[in-house]
Amino acid sequence: MIIKEINIRKMKMTMKHPFTTSFGTMQEKDFLLVEAKDELGNSGWGESVAFHSPWYNEETLETNLHMIQDFLIPLVLGTTVGHPDEISERFRPIRQNNMAKSTVEGAIWDLYAKRNQLTLAEALGGKRDKIEVGISVGIHENVEDLVQTVRGFVEEGYKRIKVKIKPGYDVEVMRELRNQFPDVPLMADANSAYTLEDVELLKQLDEFNLTMIEQPLASDDIIDHATLQKQMTTPVCLDESIHSLEDTRKALELGSTKIINIKIGRVGGLTEAKKIHDYCMEKGIPVWCGGMLESGIGRAHNVALTTLPNFVLPGDTAGSSRYWEEDIISPEVVVEDGYITVPTAYGIGYEPNFDAMDKFTVEQYRYQAAK
Repeated sequence: MIIKEINIRKMKMTMKHPFTTSFGTMQEKDFLLVEAKDELGNSGWGESVAFHSPWYNEETLETNLHMIQDFLIPLVLGTTVGHPDEISERFRPIRQNNMAKSTVEGAIWDLYAKRNQLTLAEALGGKRDKIEVGISVGIHENVEDLVQTVRGFVEEGYKRIKVKIKPGYDVEVMRELRNQFPDVPLMADANSAYTLEDVELLKQLDEFNLTMIEQPLASDDIIDHATLQKQMTTPVCLDESIHSLEDTRKALELGSTKIINIKIGRVGGLTEAKKIHDYCMEKGIPVWCGGMLESGIGRAHNVALTTLPNFVLPGDTAGSSRYWEEDIISPEVVVEDGYITVPTAYGIGYEPNFDAMDKFTVEQYRYQAAK
C-alpha cells in the first residue's frame, strides 16, 4: 500500500472525573490523533498517549507533534509499505520518542488490517473473542470514598482493581481495601513514588495477597527493583522502566520483575509490543495491557493487542463511559460483567464518530504525498 495522506488532529477532551496519581491530578486530556490514508482511500487511525506535561516520561503532546510532523511523516508519506512491521525499522534511527512513533505506526497497522480485510486483532495474531478487563482507581481524598468507588467497580464485574498509592497513602489504604474485599484481585501502582529506603514499608504490603505492585521505584531503574523483588513476596511489575524488548530481556535476567505491563505507546508501537509479548511468553512471564486514559481510538488498539495469548492478567482497558461523557468512536467500548467483546469489523473495529471528533478538535494538519 502507498501512504498518500496523513492528517493530524490536536484534541482536547474533559474526563468525567479528575484522576489523581502520585504525580498529580488531571481532568483535561490533550492528545493527538493521526489518520493515515492509502491510494485506495482507506484510512487508519492512531492515538498519541503523551500527556500535556512530561510527568509520565519525557514526551509531551507538543514534542510528539514536532516529531511526527518534522521527522516521522517524511519517513512514510508517499512511500510503499508492505507490512506495518517495516515502520518500526524505518523509525529506528530516531532515538526514543516512542509515543510519537507509536501514533504513526498504529494508524498504519489499522490501515493495513482494513486493506487486508482483517480485524486488527487478527492482523496481530490474536485469537480471543473477548478480553478480561480491570480498572485503575486514582488517589482519593479519604479511604471511605475510595472503598465506595471500588465497591461500585466490583459490582460492575471488573476482574481486577488497581489502586494508585504514594507515601502516606499506601499500607493502611490497602489494608482497608483487603478487609472490605477479601477475594477481589487487588494491585497497587506506585508510579515510581518510592526508593530502597522504603523497603520495610513496602514489605508490609506482602500481607495483603496483592496480584502485584507496579513500578514502586524509579522510572528508569531495573537494578534496585531486583533488590526489592528479592525481599518481597508480592510480584513486582515493571511499567515505566520497560521501553523495548531489550529492556525486557535485561530486567528478566536481573530478576527485577515477575510481571510486565505492556503499554503500546511506551514501547514504540504494536510491533515492539508483540515482540515483548512473545519473549515474555517464552520465558513464562505473564503480561497485561496498561492504560493511558486513552480515547476510543487508543482504547481499541489496546483491545486488539490484549487478544494475544500471554495477556493472562486483566488490563486497564475499561469502557468508554468510565472516562468520557461522549467518546469519539462508534460504537463506544462497552464492558459487560468484566469483559469487552472484541469487535469483528475490519481494523480497530470501531468507526470514528466525526461529529464528536470535530467537537473536540482544537487544530488540524494535513500532509499529502506529491502527485
